Amino acid sequence: MLALDLAFALDPVLFAKEALNFYPDPWQEKVLRWSGRRLLLCCSRQSGKSTTTAILALHRALFYPKSLILLVSPSLRQSSELFRKVQEFLRELPPEMQPELLEDNKLSLVMKNKSRIVSLPSSEGTIRGFSGASLIIEDEAARVSDDLYFAIRPMLAVSNGRLILMSTPFGKRGHFFKEWAEGGDTWERIKITAYDCPRISREFLEEERQAMGDWWFRQEYLCEFVETEDNVFTYEQVMKALDDSVKPLFGGGEDV
Repeated sequence: MLALDLAFALDPVLFAKEALNFYPDPWQEKVLRWSGRRLLLCCSRQSGKSTTTAILALHRALFYPKSLILLVSPSLRQSSELFRKVQEFLRELPPEMQPELLEDNKLSLVMKNKSRIVSLPSSEGTIRGFSGASLIIEDEAARVSDDLYFAIRPMLAVSNGRLILMSTPFGKRGHFFKEWAEGGDTWERIKITAYDCPRISREFLEEERQAMGDWWFRQEYLCEFVETEDNVFTYEQVMKALDDSVKPLFGGGEDV
């Protein structure tokens, strides 16, 4: 049993298959074996991103004692849904792997090894008490406020913890788009469209395309960052207009 636990700890994919009876797609295997610090998941609706990160959260809590895992979403209801997936996988564990829980409710759990998984409310002002997070998962990141995002980042400062932003796009705005477009090599990026997901049929997608129209379909299923329809200027036009060589007329910081 000790050898199997060690194998599970070293390989989350093996853990998913053997302990949870979950067989990931190739891209999900890549996420489960991801070893970096910053990850962007730009994924179609119903592609399995929440399921994958729920397994990552449970794996971290089980095999890394004293870990703090935080689940963040635009609303507490959505964070609770991600947390519910974690609880469902927890119940799937074989009896000999079931951890002793010191606390287990709709919003959080605490294991005997002192690991915690907590789903957080969406208010920037109410989450600042947490620190030393090992893993933060931000779901529907394109719809999470920038204030909330900038409030959670310092929670990783001392722990050097891991941060996952996952979402379908929602226009060329907000921190999710900015990190995807301008975040540089700090981030690993994975993009999964609906056509990459074997569980979504071509017939369903064609029906959705006709029902939703091009703008919504391209975002929800093709994972494209589409300009909002009421924009006067496109994102590319604004970026091309910026010029660092031009001195500002006011507020340039130089003595007059």
